[in-house]
Amino acid sequence: MHRDRRRKHQHWQVTVFYHDGERFARVYIDRDRAQRFAQRQKKSPIVKATRILEVD
Repeated sequence: MHRDRRRKHQHWQVTVFYHDGERFARVYIDRDRAQRFAQRQKKSPIVKATRILEVD
């Protein structure tokens, strides 16, 4: 991914997919926090999957 020298941090989007087809997304600056959020959400029985993407 092209890096802009002005930027001091990256953005990580966590998308949570539910069994009923709904989606929820949240953006974090810290990848560790994004991963912890995704792991926490996976414990729920109504969550089908989670995905972490780096976004601009």
